[in-house]
Amino acid sequence: MLKRNLFKILVKLNQLLLPSYYKKDPFSLTNFQKVIIGYKYWTLRNSLS
Repeated sequence: MLKRNLFKILVKLNQLLLPSYYKKDPFSLTNFQKVIIGYKYWTLRNSLS
């Protein structure tokens, strides 16, 4: 339960602090932007499980 709440807080911080790449072409992203997307996906997935 504590782990899930921690990830929910991280997801909220990600929404506020990290940029959104919603409508960008994934093939035109830099490696750093891909890492950000991967991190956001990882925290979201862990907050839902």
